[in-house]
Amino acid sequence: MAALLVAVSAAPVRAAADEDAVKSSVVQFFTVIKQPDYYEPWKLGYQNNSGGSGVIIAGNRILTNAHVVSNQVFVQVRKSGDAKKYTGKVEFVAHDCETAVVTVDDPEFFKGTTPARFGSLPFQRDKVAAYGFPIGGDQLSITEGVVSRLEVNGYTHSGKNLLLIQTDAAINPGNSGGPVFQDGRLIGISFQSYSGSGAENIGYIVPITLIERFLGDLKDGRYDGVPSLGVFWQKTESPALRETLRIPKGQDGVMVTRVVYGSPAWGTVREGDVIQSLDGTPVLSDGTFLFRKDERLELSHLANMHQMGEEAVLGVLRDGAPHQLRLKLKPYAMLVPGPDYDQRPTYFIYAGLVFMPLNRNYMDIWDWKDQSARFRHYADHLMPSAERRQVVIINQVLPHDVNIGYHKLQQVVVERVNGRPVFGLADVINALGDPQGPRHVIEIDNHAGSGARSNYYDEPATRVVLDAAAAAAANVGILTRFDIPADRSADLR
Repeated sequence: MAALLVAVSAAPVRAAADEDAVKSSVVQFFTVIKQPDYYEPWKLGYQNNSGGSGVIIAGNRILTNAHVVSNQVFVQVRKSGDAKKYTGKVEFVAHDCETAVVTVDDPEFFKGTTPARFGSLPFQRDKVAAYGFPIGGDQLSITEGVVSRLEVNGYTHSGKNLLLIQTDAAINPGNSGGPVFQDGRLIGISFQSYSGSGAENIGYIVPITLIERFLGDLKDGRYDGVPSLGVFWQKTESPALRETLRIPKGQDGVMVTRVVYGSPAWGTVREGDVIQSLDGTPVLSDGTFLFRKDERLELSHLANMHQMGEEAVLGVLRDGAPHQLRLKLKPYAMLVPGPDYDQRPTYFIYAGLVFMPLNRNYMDIWDWKDQSARFRHYADHLMPSAERRQVVIINQVLPHDVNIGYHKLQQVVVERVNGRPVFGLADVINALGDPQGPRHVIEIDNHAGSGARSNYYDEPATRVVLDAAAAAAANVGILTRFDIPADRSADLR
């Protein structure tokens, strides 16, 4: 009986010690950010202050969300229960999977802390606790809930669809990057919540499996990214479609509808192929696979868990015959890439015309409902090709005598320069070095309006003609007038 009493009384002591260890791993972030200005790409935007949470892991490292430290110019961290802030140093950022590693050079910071112990991917209805420093107070906050579901869904920061954990534990601004524990072990970090359309108690967690994949990626001293196949597909639920594709009874799969140029699938997978398995795991007719018990996940998750450079094996049905296709996983770019972080915009200025490759950061200057319809078409529906790798636009015109008649041009797509097709910004730069006689001729897609008249904001035009000698002579003066340090971004010099 005495031994039993000792064991019973010891349990709360161990639980308290475990809780203290968990709390000692939680960190608050204080971040100063300056975001690039995509409208005037030679500038940085206003300085802002942000923050979030994080968790200490093995190796004197702090794990947090990518968006907590994106575009940062200065980072400080503070331990739970401490008053002192320490300067942090961002080591690696994985924008695609919303994770980052930060460290502190001062060894005093890590004294008295216990690195979080990693757990495993939880199941539905498992109880979890979210730790962090959300709005509403300054001290450590702990909220509890259960795992509502696991699925592949959108990561707002990167726009990628990856595995996430949904929970009803309260996750609010400031919780970002904070640890989520199950029985004292780390099962993920908070990263976003959803409150639209009357929704309540929907918070999201980056799962421990993606965190471990991220840390594994860093072993060679760099971050390469989360791979994907580079295919679009449709379900094969229609009996007529299945018959057309010659899918045998009792078999499943999804039909490839597009293959992205430059992706791992390019040159190997064909439109019309039926993906039936990935790495030996059967793919069902709705594009999912059996994950655990009765849980199904989208097939992209199987590719996402690889490292770049590894090989994925695709089982496909082509013209009714089975094939095994081996794909080397590698990065690739969409026609309109982004969003991008921690880098300055690419631009080139000539005769006051500001040329830029179209990306989602530029589009996000405007609310989605105010974005150019043709830009959305390029971004959402068109694919890169061997010829066209970028969509080049004239963002605005910096007024000068040399470009009179074009001052209202803005947000137009460049199609040709001096008779040469434009497939990337390099084509613009090269073509402007070779005028058509005494003039530069820039053809654009601005067919707005009836063509009979202009308005205050815009003028319909399809051609910009500049005097070549006058344009070359005006460049320095235009840059000086608008206080622009160089005619092109650093990546083009």
